[in-house]
Amino acid sequence: MRVYDHRDAVGNAAGSDVAARIRELLSKQERVRMIFASAPSQNEFLQRLVREEGIDWSRITVFHMDEYIGLPKDAPQRFSRYLMEHLISRVNPGEVHLIDSTRPMEQECRRYGNLIQRAPIDIVCLGIGENGHLAFNDPPFADFEDPEVMKPVELDEVCRLQQVHDGCFSDISAVPTRALTLTIPVLLSGRFLYCIVPGKAKREAVLSALYGPISTECPASILRRHPDCTLYLDRDAWGVREDHG
Repeated sequence: MRVYDHRDAVGNAAGSDVAARIRELLSKQERVRMIFASAPSQNEFLQRLVREEGIDWSRITVFHMDEYIGLPKDAPQRFSRYLMEHLISRVNPGEVHLIDSTRPMEQECRRYGNLIQRAPIDIVCLGIGENGHLAFNDPPFADFEDPEVMKPVELDEVCRLQQVHDGCFSDISAVPTRALTLTIPVLLSGRFLYCIVPGKAKREAVLSALYGPISTECPASILRRHPDCTLYLDRDAWGVREDHG
């Protein structure tokens, strides 16, 4: 865990570390497969990452973790659109696999699951929701032993309110109630996890993830069992005495 004074420092540190890991992996293997979160909490991190030099993005395969069901393809709130704007259009990865939630759900879950399972995932860049969720695996229905790769889920009220707090929707009635999400075992299958969590709104979830029981009541608590997960916080998200960091 690393705690920084402000979210710009969080993003710079995470972006630098992820870039270093990408360069290291590319020196040892032909391709790097990455899963990205798509949320305002990732803005500063992605801004730094796309500025990093010495990365051959043509050898990188990009996935994302979740997508709303029911939004038109051109809706600005779609996570695929976020990732296109903040990452893909700026670095032109060699392969990009976006979730198409306008397709029949079973077909899309099967298609995307097959793409994910073609080879191991090297790096997962993620956040933690206000309710402790990972991707759209909300409490208490998140499943640490989920046999699926991707599945449709119902979004809980706290999760939907977060989308309003993030400025993505004007009010909760506009937030979709369903989404497609990668499951927790898929996220944890990544060799290296980088978890970027700025902001006071995440404070309770962060403390539960770090110090509460490992339970689906706070899905992010399972990150403590991953062998190589780095958590990046700002003081607002940390919210306890500095000598604890």
